[in-house]
Amino acid sequence: MLYSTESMIYDNPNIDLPYRFQSSREENYVQGIKLATELIKICKKHNIPVTLENPDYNQLLRCIPDFISVSLHVDMFEPSIAFQGTEEQKKKWIPLARDFKVFGSYAQTEMGHGTFVRGLETTATYDPIHQQFVLNSPTLTSTKWWPGYTGRTCNHAIVVAQLYIKDKCYGVHLFIVQLRSLKDHKPMPGITLGDIGNKFGYDTIDNGFLRFNNIRIPRENMLMKYAQVTPQGTYIPPISSKTAYSTLMVARFILIKDSSKYLAAATTIAIRYSAVRHQTEITPGKEPPVLDYTTQQMKLFPQLATSHAFHFIGKYMMDTYNKVNAAMSNSRLDSLSELHGISTGLKAYVTEVTVSGIEVCRRACGGHGYSNASGIQNLYSRTLPNVTLDGENTVLYLQAARYLIKSFHDPENASDILSYLRNSPKREVWKVDSLQDLSNNVLLISAFEQRALSKITNAARKLKEHSNNGKDKYDAWNCSGIELVQAAKAHCQYFIVKCYLESLDKVVMSSSLGKVMKSIALLYANYVIDENVGDLLEIGFMNEKHVRLVRTKILHLLQEIRPNAVAIVDSFDINDKYLSSALGAYDGDVYNRLYQWAKLSPLNKTEVHSSYTKYLQHLLKSNL
Repeated sequence: MLYSTESMIYDNPNIDLPYRFQSSREENYVQGIKLATELIKICKKHNIPVTLENPDYNQLLRCIPDFISVSLHVDMFEPSIAFQGTEEQKKKWIPLARDFKVFGSYAQTEMGHGTFVRGLETTATYDPIHQQFVLNSPTLTSTKWWPGYTGRTCNHAIVVAQLYIKDKCYGVHLFIVQLRSLKDHKPMPGITLGDIGNKFGYDTIDNGFLRFNNIRIPRENMLMKYAQVTPQGTYIPPISSKTAYSTLMVARFILIKDSSKYLAAATTIAIRYSAVRHQTEITPGKEPPVLDYTTQQMKLFPQLATSHAFHFIGKYMMDTYNKVNAAMSNSRLDSLSELHGISTGLKAYVTEVTVSGIEVCRRACGGHGYSNASGIQNLYSRTLPNVTLDGENTVLYLQAARYLIKSFHDPENASDILSYLRNSPKREVWKVDSLQDLSNNVLLISAFEQRALSKITNAARKLKEHSNNGKDKYDAWNCSGIELVQAAKAHCQYFIVKCYLESLDKVVMSSSLGKVMKSIALLYANYVIDENVGDLLEIGFMNEKHVRLVRTKILHLLQEIRPNAVAIVDSFDINDKYLSSALGAYDGDVYNRLYQWAKLSPLNKTEVHSSYTKYLQHLLKSNL
């Protein structure tokens, strides 16, 4: 249904996807609201459920190259109710959400606290007499800051606040709060909210500020599937504290999945342009495509391979989450901590690498890459916030490291993906003797396994050293932060490579396609090994011969991929309207598109700009 679904967006006369970089922020915001409205109309017309799980809705959403308000409503607001709400709450709120009678946001981050959720200051105090919660923003820093579509768009929000009962704090919980009137969209009494102003990107999003002054909501508006407050004010705790973070895990998996497409789009633009652009004579009279240069291939093909790897890991993690969520519905929470530990590290690693990879693609486009006409600026501005969105990356690495250290000290009860922790660190040499060995999944994965084991062991050793030197556990953790982050990254790389190589082997495809896909996967694995070769040399797992073999293998793989490079990015099937790129359009007509794009500049509306009459002519005629 892919093409017919896409045509609902790209062939719709009511949907215009212009080069938005010639527009003001106000125009971009309005355009985003228009797109969200049209998308909902399309879904209703064709009976497409607007839900996180629906592939047709997701395909429609992924056709739109900007963030639109419906995404947060579907990705965070409704899932919070579905995962954290009681049956009664779901029965009341989900139909309203799906019919867009209420339009929701997710308000967690505050001006003074972000990733440290336990430090949030917004309060929800239970009043047993009226059976209501009273929400307040007690300090300036408790102001909710950054929640998407809160400034001007949404009329409800899931608000994360500290629960107080009889002056005792029970930690953060989730509450459904009405922000605006359903009649005229004005803020509800006691609610102060608005847009936080221009940002690096996100022009279509009204990221907001939000304050509460004695806002009363019914007791039933606290999401109570796990933690509960009785009418009398008795608190019933959840089975696991991790249940409160299930919605955030969904958001992180979406970020992982979407990162794959953003990086795929950037590589599509850069590789197509590099195949069209000719530069410098290698031999007299012959000016080859830039893509024929090995240096250009070394920039772009690893990014292409990374986008493939992230696609597989994104799908794997969403499938895993759906299984865990089904188990949670039956009160089986044993896999939740494991999923939380894995998701934090992967979100950090994938978003970090994606942002860096998109910048590599931009630079690989030379001077034209600096122009907004390239389309890469849009991709960069969409992905750059992800390194702090839903958890600042360094903090998330440290959360992942906490899970790894816990597993290190109890390896027999560690999850299957951490089974390598049951092996005692020992000095062994990589069993690679030829280039062919570097096509062996088991041997490639073993390198990542040894590095991860070494990094986690080293981090645990550092923690113990600091403790033995008299530091308490908090100071010891802080002093070991660098080693802990390195351990988390190493495990993420192991996890991704293992998942990618093993998942690819299960895909049924023709032998010719399989060869191309295998070359891409092998490039990814060998490239990441080469990037971290110092660690593997340090532990004696690799030697000088191994380094030469890996680097020779990479060069061979670049040559294998080159003939199919354009066809590979074409297979992503990313529509030109999504790319919005003069450099990366399917037809390769780069220079005509660049010229036409430049003519659309608002500065070119008149032959003589108004600044001439106002300022420049006085300078030129010496009438200053």
